[in-house]
Amino acid sequence: MKIFVYTLREFDELPFFEKFSKQYGVEFGYTTQSPGPENYHLAKGYDAISIITTPTPAEMIDAMKENGVKVISTRTIGYDHIDVKHAFEVGMGVTNVTYDPASVADYTIMLMLIACRKLRYIMDKANVQDYTLKGKLGREISKSTVGVIGTGRIGQTVIEHLSGFGCRILAYDIFPKDAVRQHAEYVDLDTLYAESDIITLHAPALEDNYHMIDETAFSKMKDGVILVNCARGQLVDTEAMIRNLSNGKIGFAALDVIEKELGIYYKDLSGTIIDNPEMAILRSFYNVFFSPHTAFYTEEAVANMVENSILGIQAYLKGENHPFIVKKY
Repeated sequence: MKIFVYTLREFDELPFFEKFSKQYGVEFGYTTQSPGPENYHLAKGYDAISIITTPTPAEMIDAMKENGVKVISTRTIGYDHIDVKHAFEVGMGVTNVTYDPASVADYTIMLMLIACRKLRYIMDKANVQDYTLKGKLGREISKSTVGVIGTGRIGQTVIEHLSGFGCRILAYDIFPKDAVRQHAEYVDLDTLYAESDIITLHAPALEDNYHMIDETAFSKMKDGVILVNCARGQLVDTEAMIRNLSNGKIGFAALDVIEKELGIYYKDLSGTIIDNPEMAILRSFYNVFFSPHTAFYTEEAVANMVENSILGIQAYLKGENHPFIVKKY
């Protein structure tokens, strides 16, 4: 089996590709560049390609099909950047990965604490030697009600880890889990919006939940609510979020993901004018904390992503039923 890896990071992924390709008896080639018309030919003669969050439209899929590629593997949980429908139409397989949910779960709780304690404002003031207390009064997470939207592996882990803080936890999911009920109370979305001091998102990006956090949702939330998003930017209507930050409805937004982040995050854009005006507006708020889609980024998670990309490809090529093989779009 031969895999060609695009956008490989030599400083962290390469050692794991070397380790797991040897362990599973696969051959791999790679480039540090993202896939594009200028380098599609590099995948010729390979059974599969492994990518990250690069947009993968029909044209790219067709080019890979012509190269003899049988399956596209994304080293991410989400696969909304791939035109899966077209891939299926031309007989191309698609796989994704899972990784240790503790990476994103613990990062999410860190963002909650940053928001509760107004850490961005505190550090901005400290950087200009303003050590006064005015405007820096925080809240205790243990006295808060936290609403968790989405109780898959990551959302469930957030709830388990958060339970140690002693806060009240509400949960929403279209598929409730008994294990979650040990630490949280399942409620409908309107109740979660109305009663939560902190709301954290852990749902995949689907057509059905695009902009689920919109003007109507914000209107049902508490004044001063904290919004945390380590899931997908498309879940939140950015323009509505900006309006509700401006009018004080949102007390703090901690964002590891935003809309239109493809082509921005994971690149050095120093000195570049970024074509995302909403991002520039959000950065101007003292009560918004950004991180560039790094919640997943731990040694354990990167190892999982590389190994599971290989395992998913192997399973597809062997015709096996495997959870990493995407079966719907």
